Amino acid sequence: MLKAEIHCHIEGAADPALIQRLAKKYQVDMSDIIQDGRYVWSNFTNFLNTYDKASSVLREPEDYRLLTYDYFSRLAAQDTIYGEIFGSSDHAAVMGIGYVDLVEAMSAGIEDARRESGIEGRIIMTCVRHLGPEAADAVAEQVAANPHPMVTGFGMGGDERSFDIADFSSAFATASDAGLGLTAHAGEFGGPESVIGALDHLGVTRIGHGVRSIEDPELVKRLAHDNIVLEICPGSNISLQVYSDFASHPLPKLFAEGVRVTINSDDPPYFHTSIEREYEIAKKEFGFDDATINDFTRTAIEAAFVDEPTRESLLKRLDNAA
Repeated sequence: MLKAEIHCHIEGAADPALIQRLAKKYQVDMSDIIQDGRYVWSNFTNFLNTYDKASSVLREPEDYRLLTYDYFSRLAAQDTIYGEIFGSSDHAAVMGIGYVDLVEAMSAGIEDARRESGIEGRIIMTCVRHLGPEAADAVAEQVAANPHPMVTGFGMGGDERSFDIADFSSAFATASDAGLGLTAHAGEFGGPESVIGALDHLGVTRIGHGVRSIEDPELVKRLAHDNIVLEICPGSNISLQVYSDFASHPLPKLFAEGVRVTINSDDPPYFHTSIEREYEIAKKEFGFDDATINDFTRTAIEAAFVDEPTRESLLKRLDNAA
């Protein structure tokens, strides 16, 4: 079964083996966060610390090229034909990597993987909500001033409980004027009001996670009516205890109410998952049949921030495989 993924953070996609290679290069001890080839963490705060330490060895553009190539190659090995990654210029800047160098490095990684496997990929540049509206405006202006064919979207991650979401409307307006697709993390740790705010003030066509929309029946109806696509990451939601188990996860209910949903891996090695495992979860834990899961892939491609000829080509590949 062919797959597509539209919600994955590139730093969060770093395989532990790759991080250990880079740690050796920079002489950083990772034994406290990587054991037996796996990331180890015990709670959300510990997860963030593990994530930050692992990402600290992404210090040069070549490291990002290698990371992106490695991730897209692993996607292709799982019969994935399309992927979108979230890039963070704020994080790269901390490591001394400029925006243009970051984009060129990630683009080169995607191109290298495409030449080998045929996988397509694009980049969504993100601002970080808890850094505030001014930082978000700076990222959006940076993206708009440096157009690149592989950067096709703009999004927002970070703590969705920080700041008034309306204050980020100018950043999203700048990105929209630059022709970028728009998405934002909402409805994960924040409730349905977080999703409503993103829809009302940011002009997004997609919501990252969005699962807690199920708590507001009127919002669920709005999502279905307006064809808003949810980038759902079941394994992530369970690992971070947004829901205690798959039986209580709202993906089946959202789908039954007509909401357009997709399946994604978020930060796969941190949650000991992969896009392949997420598709298996959809089948084994939620009971979806192959045809329905194939439609999730179609939805991801239809919602992708990509040019129409590429979209048509991807849909043709999906149809031929089906």
